[in-house]
Amino acid sequence: MIVALFLFVTVPLVELFLLIEVGKGIGALYTIALCLLTAAIGTALLRQQGLQTLARARLNLDRGTLPAIELIEGVALAVGGVLLLTPGFVTDAIGFACLLPFTRHWFVQIVLRRIKAQRGAVDRVTIEGDYERRDPPRD
Repeated sequence: MIVALFLFVTVPLVELFLLIEVGKGIGALYTIALCLLTAAIGTALLRQQGLQTLARARLNLDRGTLPAIELIEGVALAVGGVLLLTPGFVTDAIGFACLLPFTRHWFVQIVLRRIKAQRGAVDRVTIEGDYERRDPPRD
């Protein structure tokens, strides 16, 4: 909860600061144009990477395997797309990291390791055997 609050306060303030500083350096119109350009490039990249991920998922389904990695990559692509449409340079950098294949695969591996670590802590040992029910004797 505290982390989310920190992110929702800190990230917009950092974005505002950077937008103001870049605006001072190159001008307000160029800063706005740069934000629109990153959104356009991000949208095109999102479409391309999304179609490739969808094709890999369909191929895995045709082979009879679960497209787990492709599903996690799809979530990363969606997050990256949302971040790229959010005005600002920090969110654009994180968004592009989610859309570029090598960094997206790295993020997916981190997520998979965390899932496996949490799942390993919850797994229980199954002991096989026979049992016989014995009701207590009635008086």
